[in-house]
Amino acid sequence: MGITARGVGLLVAAVVLLGAGFRFAYPELTLLGAAAGAAVGYAALVAAWRPRLAVTRRADPDRVARGEPASMTLTVRNTGRLRSANLLAEDRCGERSVPVPVLRLRPGRDTEVRYDVPTHRRGVVPVGPLRVTRRDPLGLVALARPYGASVPVWVHPRIHPLTAVPRGSGRSLDGRVDGVPHGSITFDSLREYVVGDELRRVHWRTSARVGELMVRENVDTSLPRLVVLLDNRAAAHPQRVGGVAESFESACEAAASVVTAAHRADLPVVLLLAAAQPDAEAEAGTPGGDAEVGPVLGPLDRLAAAELSGDDGAVRSATTRLRQDRLGDTLIFLTGPGGRDELGHVGALRGAYPSVVVGVFGAAEPTPPGAAGLVVVDAADGAQFAAEWDGVRRW
Repeated sequence: MGITARGVGLLVAAVVLLGAGFRFAYPELTLLGAAAGAAVGYAALVAAWRPRLAVTRRADPDRVARGEPASMTLTVRNTGRLRSANLLAEDRCGERSVPVPVLRLRPGRDTEVRYDVPTHRRGVVPVGPLRVTRRDPLGLVALARPYGASVPVWVHPRIHPLTAVPRGSGRSLDGRVDGVPHGSITFDSLREYVVGDELRRVHWRTSARVGELMVRENVDTSLPRLVVLLDNRAAAHPQRVGGVAESFESACEAAASVVTAAHRADLPVVLLLAAAQPDAEAEAGTPGGDAEVGPVLGPLDRLAAAELSGDDGAVRSATTRLRQDRLGDTLIFLTGPGGRDELGHVGALRGAYPSVVVGVFGAAEPTPPGAAGLVVVDAADGAQFAAEWDGVRRW
């Protein structure tokens, strides 16, 4: 609860009048002081009355690419038995406030407001809660309360179409076979039979030994597994335009384009951030899956929430983990002009990852040819990286 400047002045006047009235025995001053104090007390009681409002939100849509339109529909319903007074309400939308008129709603009635959500920048835009301010008629006391929960709107990086993705490579008795569209049938493990499994996949010898049907699980060894490592160190993206590192935004667009193209081609892909963030070290999806990370976040959501970190040794730590875990066979490292000093650590992964491609964004000068023996793409933005993707693929 906050007392306005008018309320503070009246309260001070009440104290002075009461003091002077009692001190000098002037009942008129005492009466005026008591009336002023009673007015402030009445204003506090009026402002403390809590209107019963139900707030619901609907984002349309709640996930968009950068620059695409998105809107929020806010509905405020009077769930009380009395008509609500005229209230001052503001809804938070990112860094700005949106006025919401709540004008003497009857019981059971609602009012609806629709407004645009800013999507000119990648990120997570928090919308809400609604702040309702209750004032007394004299404007002495104002009390603001939050209503409803905050709803995020995910602004994903732009996705640029890639015309090709890696194809599989399998092995047979005649040697190496390239471009295997459906993979191979290498045995991986056994599991219990479930209704719907093909009987030709039942391993009868093991089933007879354990007393229940066991089914062979095969792994597709020909499909390449892509690993996208995004350099989110602040040192890798030193240039700022209006407080925004455009090279990092371009790297996020390139990462989103690669991940999306891989999922459309049903290829396994892993998205990693060099500097770990919540849910940033999980797998981005499996072929034919829903590309979710954990219970909530998918790879595009994680890219929307990605922020720069001050951990300068993040790339070295990430390459050490990649060497130990060997999450795939194709590594795509995306960085800014300040990340070229770490290409030696990335190049050391060529033994564990046969194909390594590096994307450097926003550099004033091209990367020296043959840097660390890697295939390097110098691109001004994500669109240029997508345009040059086919020309540099060496899978």
